[in-house]
Amino acid sequence: MLSFKTFEDFARPFATLGLVGLLAFSVSACTEAKTEPVAAVRPVKVVEIASADATRSLQYSGTVKARTEMNQGFRVAGKIVEREVNIGDRVKPGDVLARIDATDYALAVKTAEANLAATQKQMDTAELARNRAQELFGKKFASQAQLDEAQLGYQQAVAARDAATSSLQQAKNQVAYTELKADRKGIVTTIGADTGQVVGIGTPVVTVAVDGEKEIQIAVPETEISHFKPGQGVDVGFWTDDKLSLPGKVREVAGSADPQSRTFSVRVSLADDTRILLGMTATVEAKVAAKQNLASVPLEALAKKDGGTIVWVADRATSSVHARPVTVADFAPGGVHIAKGLQAGDLVVAAGTQFMSENLNVKLPDAATEQADALHAAEVTSALR
Repeated sequence: MLSFKTFEDFARPFATLGLVGLLAFSVSACTEAKTEPVAAVRPVKVVEIASADATRSLQYSGTVKARTEMNQGFRVAGKIVEREVNIGDRVKPGDVLARIDATDYALAVKTAEANLAATQKQMDTAELARNRAQELFGKKFASQAQLDEAQLGYQQAVAARDAATSSLQQAKNQVAYTELKADRKGIVTTIGADTGQVVGIGTPVVTVAVDGEKEIQIAVPETEISHFKPGQGVDVGFWTDDKLSLPGKVREVAGSADPQSRTFSVRVSLADDTRILLGMTATVEAKVAAKQNLASVPLEALAKKDGGTIVWVADRATSSVHARPVTVADFAPGGVHIAKGLQAGDLVVAAGTQFMSENLNVKLPDAATEQADALHAAEVTSALR
């Protein structure tokens, strides 16, 4: 049996029990308050879909080449004894590019000269015989047959002399052909044979890119070749200088595809410009009519859901996002082209799509923020340039 001396001793246990209960109730209330779910509002970056493009851009890379490149080769066979130029050297008509051993050709000249001298003597002898026969025939001391024979002998001697003359000239030409000379003004781009190498007639020894009009050769797939026609204007940019842009014109379109790459060769001519150097990498851009109206979005805006491609579209009225299936037409330098699923005025989430969910509340940027972002982007672009 419990005994209490005073009322305070009797009430103290009950007061302690009440205090403990009140504390437990407070802790429980605080815990419930902390675990109560709060709707998250995520700020997002969006892009507004502009009016669909009526045209689309086709871009292909190529290399600047001379319109005319001459593969220079000897007109006679022989062993190269000298090469006078290197890659990058500038040449003009008459400059010697290389030489081959001319010993045998010089001996051929001497032989031809000796043959010419011999035939010349034979012609002189035949001429004396003809003149003598004519004189005797006039005095009735020679018959007509003897005169005819003398004239025939003289004509044969003249023909032999002419043949020997031609052989001598041919031998001299071959000696001259042992020097490979430039035909036109240009720059050496390739060396095909070097000193000590035996080359045949026409073997390319030096390639010279002729000064003047330049061109760019690009490879176009068969799905787009129908958009290129001779005389069509295109824009040409260069990787070395973003500000350097020149107009070009399609000069030639291959009639058949390359059997390995299945692409068609297209040559684009350029006006002569000192800023354009051979071998520079260029981008040829052609504007063609779009097969269908296309909307452009950043690549980061695309996401996958249930095996399909979607974008997250923000609703201005409810400040929430919703998944929308789209059809990708093709890829562009600044993003992707969407063929179906979007229309002008839609707000598409441009970043952080992995955090999006259906009906997620988001915070859309206000007009001032959008203007500041656009100004910042313009400043960054200007600084990069």
